[in-house]
Amino acid sequence: MTDGPLLTTDRFDLWRPVASDLPQLCALIDDEETRRYLGPASAERQPQFDRLMRNAGSWMLYGYGTFMVRPHGADSIIAACGVFHSWRGFGHDVGMDDVPEAGWIVRRDWWGKRVAGEVMEAVLGWFDPAHGPKRIACMIEEGNAASERVAAALGFARYGAHVSDDTMLMLFERLPGGR
Repeated sequence: MTDGPLLTTDRFDLWRPVASDLPQLCALIDDEETRRYLGPASAERQPQFDRLMRNAGSWMLYGYGTFMVRPHGADSIIAACGVFHSWRGFGHDVGMDDVPEAGWIVRRDWWGKRVAGEVMEAVLGWFDPAHGPKRIACMIEEGNAASERVAAALGFARYGAHVSDDTMLMLFERLPGGR
């Protein structure tokens, strides 16, 4: 871990990712039910290494990215949540290329405990003043009602849908001043 968390909430410490997080990132999505709405995500080391490197690049190039979430004083990562810079390759008109994108993955044993909402409120509270008013996009796989509720509570509104790899993605956005 780094010298200390970048953000804290009532229950959690939010850290910038480090290389040694890789095994815990694999463990975070090792559960099949956790991967249910993550498209083709795999808990294997190579794709999680790629995810870690994309996240590190977002932090390095844009000054924001996904946080590793740990309960206060714990070493175990229980979620990865944040705003990262995205280029999905869906085409400019879809609104998911070259934009800040919000996302959250919570370990299954922490589901239903308001982790994503609490953490993302802190992240957005930090992001807005640190990076200025910006549109933030979010995509949620069709059927993921829990994530849709989190998005709505955070001020995201649905603006469209997109099919990628035979998966229907609901597209949301949070406009500047939208919350």
